[in-house]
Amino acid sequence: MDSNKRFIIRRTMSQERFEVLWKKRMEGECTLRELAEMDEIINRDPMVRQFVLKEMEDAELPPRNDEPNTSPPATPQLKTLGDKIKSFLKRLINFFMSDSEWVIS
Repeated sequence: MDSNKRFIIRRTMSQERFEVLWKKRMEGECTLRELAEMDEIINRDPMVRQFVLKEMEDAELPPRNDEPNTSPPATPQLKTLGDKIKSFLKRLINFFMSDSEWVIS
């Protein structure tokens, strides 16, 4: 066989479609319908399934954080009674004075 000749790779239509969908997925342009179609192809074609499994195996996964979060969640600052009363009075005065130019800030 001549070394300049290439081998012809036989591919099915579903494999071709999968390749197009895979590229769209990698670019982040794949719709939900196309993802569902890609899932059907993966489940139907064993060669495609092997390809996907190999890609998943080779993909770098983010490191797992097995340690539980020991820091307590941030609590919102509680206002004192004086701050609450002051805020209420400001809003009350602003409400009644909103028609005129005398708005307290």
